[in-house]
Amino acid sequence: MIIAHYAHRLPANHDIGLIRARARERGPLWDAVPELFFKGFLLREAGRHGAIANNYSSLYLWRHDEAFREFLVSGRYKVVTESFGRAEIQTRFALDARKGTGREARFAYREDLAIPLDADLTAIFAGEIELNRALASRPGTVAATIGVDTASWTLTRVLLSEQEPSGNEDGTSYEILHLARPLLDTLPQAGAL
Repeated sequence: MIIAHYAHRLPANHDIGLIRARARERGPLWDAVPELFFKGFLLREAGRHGAIANNYSSLYLWRHDEAFREFLVSGRYKVVTESFGRAEIQTRFALDARKGTGREARFAYREDLAIPLDADLTAIFAGEIELNRALASRPGTVAATIGVDTASWTLTRVLLSEQEPSGNEDGTSYEILHLARPLLDTLPQAGAL
């Protein structure tokens, strides 16, 4: 599985209503994409939930790398570049992904953690997989994923939740404008091994 995330910083005076309309219009086009567990249309709005700037982004969990490749070469990303320019697409190899018991993902949370140089990678990965399973079991969790970037040796935790940010969360919070979830229900359940 591949986690992919890219973001576009928006001008301070950008009409956020246009972004919300774009997500309403484009979101359903992703609701049946093969080999996609989910795609979140995400918003960080200045002055809300800790955001100091406007930001529009997309977060994906692909079943395999060929599906991500198809997204790139089929022209689906061209719609993004024509509107916002080419963004850096951050990718992570997913170590674990779980479906929680939550129903409507309203917020996404992303936390990046550097892996210390001398860390025991096997132990780190096992601990993160165990933690991801615990996070998936929390009330209101729709999905939880842990990924690794082996170029920078960074872990990325992604949580899709019904819960609005309280201000005490680790990482960055995003409002989910639309969650396409073609294969989300096929992920292992929170308590499954």
